[in-house]
Amino acid sequence: MGLFFLIINTILSFIIVFRERKDTVNTWAWLLVLTFIPVLGFILYIFFGKGISKERIFDLKIQTKIGMNVEVQQQQRAFHRGLFPKPNTDQVDPRQLIYMLTIFESSLYTTNNEVILYTDGREKFDALLEDIQQAKFHIHMEYYIYRADALGLEVRAALMAAANRGVKVRLLLDAWGSTQANRRFFAPLIEAGGEVEFFFPLFLPYINPRMNYRNHRKIVVIDGEIGYTGGFNVGDEYLGLVEKFGYWRDNHLRIRGHAVYTLQNRFLMDWNSQQKNEVVYQPDYFPEIESEGKLALQIVSSGPDSEHEQIKMTYLKMINLAKKEILIQTPYYIPDASIHEGLKLALLSGVKVRIQIPNKPDHLLVYWATYSFVAELIEYGAIIETYENGFIHAKTMVIDSGIASVGSANIDVRSFKLDFEVNTIVYDSDFAEQVRAAFYQDSTCSELLTQEKYDQRGTWIKFKEGIARLISPLL
Repeated sequence: MGLFFLIINTILSFIIVFRERKDTVNTWAWLLVLTFIPVLGFILYIFFGKGISKERIFDLKIQTKIGMNVEVQQQQRAFHRGLFPKPNTDQVDPRQLIYMLTIFESSLYTTNNEVILYTDGREKFDALLEDIQQAKFHIHMEYYIYRADALGLEVRAALMAAANRGVKVRLLLDAWGSTQANRRFFAPLIEAGGEVEFFFPLFLPYINPRMNYRNHRKIVVIDGEIGYTGGFNVGDEYLGLVEKFGYWRDNHLRIRGHAVYTLQNRFLMDWNSQQKNEVVYQPDYFPEIESEGKLALQIVSSGPDSEHEQIKMTYLKMINLAKKEILIQTPYYIPDASIHEGLKLALLSGVKVRIQIPNKPDHLLVYWATYSFVAELIEYGAIIETYENGFIHAKTMVIDSGIASVGSANIDVRSFKLDFEVNTIVYDSDFAEQVRAAFYQDSTCSELLTQEKYDQRGTWIKFKEGIARLISPLL
């Protein structure tokens, strides 16, 4: 029997090596799991490690149906001719980043946007609910987590009221992240005419061969004119009402301007990927937007269906552009080698790097892996702070008070390779300074993680960090 399992384990190991040959770190991590958990390890690989084919997820040609390819191609031709934009970024030159996102990632560059930054969950949802109440034509909503709690009921009631007055409501939720809010919960909304779909639906509770690939995006588009995106999900904890986490510190954006077209495009692609009846182009989805805003921004999305790790490349390019300061807020810091080495290089080059992480875990292994990685940066001179006023969930990067990234993507391998994410890159010194000010306000509620404090951790914590660091490519 022992020989039989050895043969099976060897065959399964060869299968994993063949499938993951382009990612050496990931291959070794899965071989480690298979070695210590024979056979069962391969079952885990089927559910958590098996790749997915982008052709089976998205018909990427859907972008042509909604007309965005024309605008992107016009920008690409202009950039090839050397006609670069000049956004309001006094401290840093963003043209290389804009070029990369436009030419290689087909991200539309827009300049007439009004953007409001929300750092408090109640304020964000009050604004969202007010916009839902004013909706006239359609509401497109996409979240990773939607809970059947007080906030979930509040949002559902607003969507039902909109549907009852004739507004077309479409709600797309990640099946893994929104297990509490099932179709029974949304029955009143569906009866009112709303549509509810789940991304990669589970065929049994918590079981799906694609469960490792999650739609982590947070997008709302109202009447094609107003967009919301960032880090807040729908749940009471995001209002600071769950004792375990305390005050929930996050970042979210309300956008009015041509950048909303990109959010609409992203939602329609995600919606159409999960059902046979595609939503086709309608002028109401892309109306002419009258905006007095002057903020320049690009919205970039990525996922396991992507040819490149677009958001990771964006973070890496921002790090490389920085000359003076890099500010990062992230609940999880489990980077790949390129990001980690990029920050080390910045520190060695005299760039100040300041990172804020939570002081408490929402996922234990991820928490200990994060501590292990950030502690390594302390040796290079990074300032690491633990947020003490609750739980920090913001996914933010600001460089040289000129460029700010706010979105759904953490700085970890999961966000880079496994999850479907969306970030907003704002090229504006005034807005970047606003995000920077919020960061330093959070510093007043944080404690410094010093080398001395880190060295005082106990043997059990060191062991947990070691295990978490070893399997970090799988987290």
